[in-house]
Amino acid sequence: MRGNPWRRGGIVLSIALLFAACGWLIAAAEVDPYDQSSVPLEKQPPKDSKATKIVLVAGRRSHGKGEHEFFAGCSVLMKLLQQSPEVFPVMARDGWPKNPKTFEDAKTVVFFMDGGGGHPIIQKDHRDVVQKLMDKGVGFVNLHYAVEYPKSQSDHVLQWLGGYYETGYSTNPHWKAEIKSLPEHPITNGVKPFALQDEWYFNMRFKPEMEGVTPILKATPPEKARGTAAAREHKGREEILAWAFNRANGGRSFGFTGAHFHKNWGDENFRRLVVNAILWTAKRDVPKDGAKVELSPDDLNRNLDRK
Repeated sequence: MRGNPWRRGGIVLSIALLFAACGWLIAAAEVDPYDQSSVPLEKQPPKDSKATKIVLVAGRRSHGKGEHEFFAGCSVLMKLLQQSPEVFPVMARDGWPKNPKTFEDAKTVVFFMDGGGGHPIIQKDHRDVVQKLMDKGVGFVNLHYAVEYPKSQSDHVLQWLGGYYETGYSTNPHWKAEIKSLPEHPITNGVKPFALQDEWYFNMRFKPEMEGVTPILKATPPEKARGTAAAREHKGREEILAWAFNRANGGRSFGFTGAHFHKNWGDENFRRLVVNAILWTAKRDVPKDGAKVELSPDDLNRNLDRK
């Protein structure tokens, strides 16, 4: 090869620098999975809007990476609900809205957060606020840990949700639930049987005679998963993992024990069932084939908590 070797070297170096610069620009353009700044918080619908307002309340940061991703999970649900016509999801963070108007005119309220003794719903005057919503017939959805309440709250919770996780009675193992069949219900429209590893709670405390309660997801856990004496009394029993509840005043509720692992929102049947349930509690007609729930892997892995 003829020519000035210094010139040839300069061209090669320039090309290398160009490729390096392009690589840096691509890396810089990648979305930070922990950047939550693009999620609109407590953005209210226009005053003249006739859309169904659905409030999603995400809990505070909890557990390890990929677990109890309340903020990211609610942001996924917001994106999914936006795919249904005439639905306006409003999201709040850290366990409770900062704007008292956020619950106004809501057709259903969804709580995805840590429960138990620190449950945000039983702090300050929050229980009274929820009671007023229940009295108005507003829908009520509790996801995963949010279904756990102290036994002292059972009188309220059983009237609101139809069932709850009772410490020492219910159990919360990690196991692969095989959902082999589904009942006929608007919540199951378009949902096919599935099997997923999750922290599926069971042996829940339900209203006497299951009044108003309709089991939605059922599966038989391995016997070693029956972690309480009360759960071990029912060897081989198929357990209720999610349920619908028709309240006495016409309000609708939904309890769902899964969603410990954020990756499970990547399963189409899993997320369609939850979105269908939210729409049902808001008294919206659920499409025959289920709600539209398109979700890209990129959207699944955004808005995570830095842990």
